[in-house]
Amino acid sequence: MARLLRINTRTKKAVFEDQSGDYSGLGGRALTSRLVRREVPPTCHPLSAANKLVVATGLLTGTAAANTGRLSVGGKSPLTGTIKESNSGGTFSQKLAKLDITGFVLEDKPETKVPYQTIFITKDGVDFLELPEIAGLGTYEASAKLFERFGQKAGIMVIGPAGENSRLASSIMFTDPKGNPSRAAGRGGLGALMGSKKIKAIVIDAQGGPGQTIADKEAFKAASKRWAEILINHPVTGQGLPGYGTSILINIINEAGALPTKNFRLGRFDKADQISGEKMIELINQRAGIAKEGCHAGCVIQCSQKYCDENGTYLTSGFEYETVWAFGSNLLISDMDQIAMLDRLCDDLGLDTIETGTTLAMAMEGGIIPWGDGQAAIDLLKRVYDPADYLGVIIANGTAYTADALGVDRVPVVKKQSIPAYDPRTAKGVGVTYATSSMGADHTAGYAICQNILKVGGDIDPLGKQGNVETSKNLQIATAAVDSTGFCLFVAFAVLDTEDALEVIAKLISARFGIPFTVDDIGKTGMEILRDEYSFNRDAGFTSVHDQLPDFFINEELPPHKAKWDFSLEELQKAKVES
Repeated sequence: MARLLRINTRTKKAVFEDQSGDYSGLGGRALTSRLVRREVPPTCHPLSAANKLVVATGLLTGTAAANTGRLSVGGKSPLTGTIKESNSGGTFSQKLAKLDITGFVLEDKPETKVPYQTIFITKDGVDFLELPEIAGLGTYEASAKLFERFGQKAGIMVIGPAGENSRLASSIMFTDPKGNPSRAAGRGGLGALMGSKKIKAIVIDAQGGPGQTIADKEAFKAASKRWAEILINHPVTGQGLPGYGTSILINIINEAGALPTKNFRLGRFDKADQISGEKMIELINQRAGIAKEGCHAGCVIQCSQKYCDENGTYLTSGFEYETVWAFGSNLLISDMDQIAMLDRLCDDLGLDTIETGTTLAMAMEGGIIPWGDGQAAIDLLKRVYDPADYLGVIIANGTAYTADALGVDRVPVVKKQSIPAYDPRTAKGVGVTYATSSMGADHTAGYAICQNILKVGGDIDPLGKQGNVETSKNLQIATAAVDSTGFCLFVAFAVLDTEDALEVIAKLISARFGIPFTVDDIGKTGMEILRDEYSFNRDAGFTSVHDQLPDFFINEELPPHKAKWDFSLEELQKAKVES
């Protein structure tokens, strides 16, 4: 029987319970969203004791199936006020699974003046530890001290200064196989929720854990073999992503006229070649970095990397396209090392890179720093380390907050979450996702760039309306289901193009649990997740009026295609699963 761990952060009591009833058979996003829907009052303040932080492994996490090292983090978002699930890699999820723990829930809230705690989880139970030596530290230094105390085999989940001070753009960082806190549950401000419960870090030592049981080992082995073949043989998951990481998209999206530039004023950046995946790999090879590596054991896509500065010193890893865009063309910065430093600072502070990039654009709009000045952006971001610095406080609270503080009216957000790295006027399928996602603007919720631009799994005109609402809806359903499995979302590229991929996923789940599980069940899982999420938001006060993009997308033509956003509220509602 799967186990769920409940941790009361006020009483410091931890209790294991069988995962049954409404939570039976659920993993990942299915479990986080169901638990938040059932147990968190939709109208509660996100930083109150009533909110809960839920961490859940996927259905296949901890098994030998390729690319199953992801986990979901859920709660009511401090940034948006909606329900939230944020997905991350790193070593933490597989260690949690090895202890036969499907997930854990941080509940209640201690008194404000209580010192920050570290939770230590082993096969023998749960301990609360007060470690003043890591209080207030960035995630890199805090992780190093935690590894020194608990050993290099530990898995670490940690917040930085932004999370400790409950800033709305704060993330939760997870250590990767090299021990770097470079993997983020980034969006939605869930680091603020963890900080509100006075938890600085959670450390797992999985040594001696029972591991995962497989009901039908032979069937699972056969399905796992076919699954790995599907991923390795697809041109995106087997060649493109391993070769250049996700930043291979810079030149592709720029050529398509969908690369947001200078806070969504242009669709192309004239210096895109200087921040491209090709340029990144060139610098990595020159500086003896690592061009491809996985963010967790068992990854065959290997789209992460080790990026070093000009002296060969490690700066960052997991250097994603969205991050390069956020600090690059979005801000008119073309120096890759400055972009990498901004990424490193976000990881250390515990800030979402997408939200922080668009926040810095608000600072540029407001005249705080000049457009294109990478060093000024770095200096401004460093002010977040000081909890009393007024500009640091503003910046760490995200795009909408900063725009309000500075009197900026060009604000690229939906439900107060910033719009990511694809302009919705020239990639309208993902624009539908931005508008209708249960979590605010989120490209991963329904990545229609596949069909709009990459032509994976279909060919839908990115400039027209036809097919884009239906495509977004189907992808949102599929993505929710994938987020419940523990798979990296990038497997979707291969799934969309491979006839038997969904059947193989169903076989893996069937063999893992010894239950009948079909392709139809995958779709049903996705729809149930979305129903939980949409109904939570409805009871939290969100209506169809909130499912629309900012007016400037509707009123302004985007060069070079002169495209506008032209979906009505009524049309957009057709992209949502009825709750």
